[in-house]
Amino acid sequence: MDNIISVLLLLCNLLTGSGEDSLAAKQLAVAYLNAAAGQTIIKPDMRHGYGGGKVEAAAASVKKDPQPDAPLIKGIYVTAHSAGGARMESLLKLVDDTELNSMVIDIKDDYGYITYPTTTPELLETGESKKYIRDIGGLITTLKQHAIYPIARIVVFKDTVLARKQPELSFLHLDGTIWKNGRGESFVNPYRKEVWEYNVAVAKEAAKLGFKEIQFDYVRFPEGFENKADSLTFNKTEQSRVDAVAGFVKYAREQLEPLGVRVSIDIFGYAASVPAAEGIGQDFVKISNDAHVISPMVYPSHYSAGWFKQADPDKSPYETIKGAMLDTHKKLDPTGELKPIIRPWIQDFTASWLGRGHYLKYGKAEVEAQIKALHDTDVKEYLLWNAGNKYSPGVAYK
Repeated sequence: MDNIISVLLLLCNLLTGSGEDSLAAKQLAVAYLNAAAGQTIIKPDMRHGYGGGKVEAAAASVKKDPQPDAPLIKGIYVTAHSAGGARMESLLKLVDDTELNSMVIDIKDDYGYITYPTTTPELLETGESKKYIRDIGGLITTLKQHAIYPIARIVVFKDTVLARKQPELSFLHLDGTIWKNGRGESFVNPYRKEVWEYNVAVAKEAAKLGFKEIQFDYVRFPEGFENKADSLTFNKTEQSRVDAVAGFVKYAREQLEPLGVRVSIDIFGYAASVPAAEGIGQDFVKISNDAHVISPMVYPSHYSAGWFKQADPDKSPYETIKGAMLDTHKKLDPTGELKPIIRPWIQDFTASWLGRGHYLKYGKAEVEAQIKALHDTDVKEYLLWNAGNKYSPGVAYK
């Protein structure tokens, strides 16, 4: 009874505040009244803007960094073709000769192929394996010899291989054919636990092979999904798209954290600057709560005119990256102990498709401008993206 009286007094005091504080007070009161009545304690998630957050069981697992002694990561993207081919020699030299210390290597690629010759029946039953990296054990040994922190990139819900192999796990047109985007790629359904389990199984094998971190990419529904969902057939639950995607991240973290590997998530850069990307199911904060590392893709070329007060963001690499990082801090600072490591993807490619007068040829100066913007906003880690793995020479990565 005393607990109930205390809660009511707290509620009374808080209700005199702002509208948001009042709603928060009501939610807190319900939580503690439930506890006083012997029910499971539930708590509102204040980090998501009062009242819009998830309700969690008090006994939910607590996120812990399984790699607390890891260095500050400064890495490059490496395709499976590069990792298993002649280009790897020059990439190793780049890392050896600079401040770079990590490689993000495709283990399950953008098409859905596992990129090395796995012999695990579970993985072969669901997916398909290619021999881009013929000697995966030898690759891990080489990375160790060069003191390179190994990160396995796994593309999750963009998976044409799995969509073709098991159409029921994908999105179908009313005539039963598999949906494809404009590039002929298919996605699989983030609501399906079978898809979660398969991708985490690939991640577990990567951890067993010796990767220290699993970076999940395409952790989302297809772009513009909100405009096409009603014309497609697929299995779904009562969850929102945001909760389905965040649910996968939580599941992956709980499965992989005990194995001693970090879970990192690639996410659209603009997700840090908007309330939530409901259409594709990406909520920056909800995903970050269960990620050890968050990697917003803040390529200046991917922001349209006007972002961060720049007429052509691609021509303003410092200002664009600084604005994106300030928004990222604003989103994540209130999460307290749940705040992940911020390790953005930055641009080392030229976006000539933007048209004459709207882009810069990216090289040493442009990459260094982005790194300076990160330094000036207290972001100490980053990754460089170039799809062809051709990185600008002479860059000071400090």
